[in-house]
Amino acid sequence: MSPDLALGTYRCRDIPQAAAHAAACGALWIDTAPNYHHGQAQTQLRPVLAGNPDLRVSTKVGFLTPDIATAASDAQVLTPAEAATGHCLTDRYVTWQSRRNTAELGRKPDIVFVHNPERAVRPHDAIAEAFTALEAEARAGRIGGYGVATWTGFEDAFSVADLLAIATRCGGPGYHMMAIQLPASLVMLKPVAQVLDGTGPLAEATAAGVDTFISAPLHGGELPTMVTDELAQLIDPGTTPAEAALRVTASTPGVKHILLGSGRAQHWKAAERVLTLPPLPDKTLHEVIDVLGA
Repeated sequence: MSPDLALGTYRCRDIPQAAAHAAACGALWIDTAPNYHHGQAQTQLRPVLAGNPDLRVSTKVGFLTPDIATAASDAQVLTPAEAATGHCLTDRYVTWQSRRNTAELGRKPDIVFVHNPERAVRPHDAIAEAFTALEAEARAGRIGGYGVATWTGFEDAFSVADLLAIATRCGGPGYHMMAIQLPASLVMLKPVAQVLDGTGPLAEATAAGVDTFISAPLHGGELPTMVTDELAQLIDPGTTPAEAALRVTASTPGVKHILLGSGRAQHWKAAERVLTLPPLPDKTLHEVIDVLGA
């Protein structure tokens, strides 16, 4: 089954317009975070979410903006030392931020991701503390579930198996850990190479029934200018560099949702067309990996 296209709001310039367009195109998910768009992303999404009750939303806990740090400090859930780091995953802060997310979004988040826990001095301990808080929120019905969104964490800080073990310790067999988010692209090819060998986070998540969200499939919009015509033709003859790059991510086994950070109709339409195509053969993916030396 082909992955679906979701809106990612990290580098989205016009969030209300992009969200409205994504909803009109039948997108199932919007992904955001309290620190995106100078701390305004969630409140900007609120009207679109209110008008589209079937649209699901994932958000995050972890990073602080100056306004968040001030509000959390005033609420006595953040120490000056924690505020100075710009990132916090203590149980008291995670609980506070999760409820603040709900207030800003105007609805219960379907997933709350623990954001880049690899930044912590002891990532496993930080994840456990955050999972404990989020498990309580899920059991109280204030969030749908939780997971981990990471940039490099699966390289050396933790594995999906680690996350599941921590979730079991924090929530027992009925835990609400349900998803991971990570980059996979022509720049970040390691997860692609791993899953083709039956290893890595995508393979582990698939085996465990954990949902997968792929961030930065076009590496922040930079990939189309980095893909040569020769590479594009190797991937899919006759395609554009952007479409070729997205085709690799869409063809990667275990990918369920691809976050596109654009609200432009032409970009969304082109991406939708790519996702309707059959996946590339594993042989082609291996050739791309060999060419790029991943």
